[in-house]
Amino acid sequence: MHTLDDITKAIMADPENKEFTKQGIKPLFAAPKNARINIVGQAPGLKTQEAGLYWKDKSGDRLREWLDVDEDTFYNSGYFAVLPMDFYFPGHGKSGDLPPRKDFADKWHQPILELLPDIELTILIGQYAQKYYLHQTGNIKLTETVQHYQDYLPDFFPLVHPSPRNQIWIAKNPWFAEQVVPDLQALVQKIIHQ
Repeated sequence: MHTLDDITKAIMADPENKEFTKQGIKPLFAAPKNARINIVGQAPGLKTQEAGLYWKDKSGDRLREWLDVDEDTFYNSGYFAVLPMDFYFPGHGKSGDLPPRKDFADKWHQPILELLPDIELTILIGQYAQKYYLHQTGNIKLTETVQHYQDYLPDFFPLVHPSPRNQIWIAKNPWFAEQVVPDLQALVQKIIHQ
């Protein structure tokens, strides 16, 4: 697999994804060759999968606020790669969406990342991305990881999910809006304007 097109075809041909491919659903990710920032979240929500555009929902609106970028920059500048832990909506669970499939990132992230040599920062949204990329084991709390975000710089920046469901968490943790978001914005702006 030498090109992004080859990888995309391989993802769609993978037997584990055949139900999605049969329905005409394409893997939802973005990998512009000059991307400087990689955003790793959980998996597309149903709404974004149906729209065929990652982070095209209320969570995405909040994420762009946290990044301090507008929609045009986010989608069209080529600065942002988006490689969620699964490129397909995993289905509904009892208290939200089901988790991403465990082996998906293992299989597909590295071949794509090899085509993205200019990535300077990987933003890890939520526990699945953080556990995978930070090699966390045991019962590490997301709040603790996000609060100690500076420990993971300059390569990684862990965040809570920007879902409206996390409004209570954000209200309970004022340090997030006071310190984490401004530091993230400054870093993103530095990377995309250098």
